[in-house]
Amino acid sequence: MRVLVSVASRHGATREMGAVVAQELRDAGHEVVEVEPEDVERVDGYDAVVLGSAVYVGRLALGLRALVDRQGGQLRARPVWLFWSGPLGDPPVPATTPDDVTEVARAVGARGVAVFPGRLERRGLDLSERALVALTRAEPGDYRDMDAVRAWARDVGARLRGGRAVGVR
Repeated sequence: MRVLVSVASRHGATREMGAVVAQELRDAGHEVVEVEPEDVERVDGYDAVVLGSAVYVGRLALGLRALVDRQGGQLRARPVWLFWSGPLGDPPVPATTPDDVTEVARAVGARGVAVFPGRLERRGLDLSERALVALTRAEPGDYRDMDAVRAWARDVGARLRGGRAVGVR
């Protein structure tokens, strides 16, 4: 199957997760194209889509939301999976799902939604981001579990092949 993987990531951590997803899908025998959400003009040339986004201030990235607004009908016409990253710490917080994650999943008819802990590095943050980190007392660190990302991607790949796979989170 021809699969689009489109991930919105401000500082690159979620994009790296998307690259892991894309590689697992390739390893499962799928043709995978990785395109930034802002650069996706159409999705009708793909058999399936994986969308990913970092969550900032409790919201999915604007680029991903704009892609869903532009291509919602086409996205609903094919299998779509959605993942997001953002919780930080051990245990990861916040533990709640942002409202727009549920809205986007519903808008595209997502067959599965996964959440993965993210990464926070103070260097590279702009002034408003540093203020938000201080306000929320977010702990810097890389909390990503790439093995969990790989397992989820393998599950998506198996579902695309029509194989029996473990449940999606």
